[in-house]
Amino acid sequence: MSGFIESTKGIFKMYKQLGEKAMAQIDDEQISWQANDDSNSVAVIVKHLWGNMLSRWTDFLTADGEKDWRQRDAEFENNIKDRAELMAKWEEGWQCLFAALSGLTDADLERIVYIRNEGHTVMEAITRQIGHYAYHVGQLVYISKLRSAADWQSLSIPRNQSAAFNAAKFANEKQVRHFTDGINDKPETEG
Repeated sequence: MSGFIESTKGIFKMYKQLGEKAMAQIDDEQISWQANDDSNSVAVIVKHLWGNMLSRWTDFLTADGEKDWRQRDAEFENNIKDRAELMAKWEEGWQCLFAALSGLTDADLERIVYIRNEGHTVMEAITRQIGHYAYHVGQLVYISKLRSAADWQSLSIPRNQSAAFNAAKFANEKQVRHFTDGINDKPETEG
């Protein structure tokens, strides 16, 4: 399997984990909080990611990434009932993505896939989604941090601890590995 595909899986896992760690720090009422009528709640962002992931990654190599059954405008309605529904959509979207990636080979990377009738190489389509999901997971983190306030547990290098973190890193020998290696057991995401 391609180093690109494996690296991509690691990056997506990192963003999935980052979103989960952020959402775990807010209570059930806060998942629907909106700063104003035009802003998104955590629940809306998750619902949008879910809809996008199902649309983009279902039949990834053979059908346009914007499916005719997708109801994108409905993704922005703040109507998720509870955390269980929120997390079910979160998991369903990510599982669809990982299933599609698992079926890819190096030979697929230069194939053309379509999103709203615009051609992308598979590599371009994947890179497009990394950027999109990173953007929205960043929003999830920001909203969660705002809502948890003083109770927030840093998901990156905590403030005023960069020097100690870097000293510990540079005290070790150089490593040849990808920054997402062992993502499931990493204590923090470097930021």
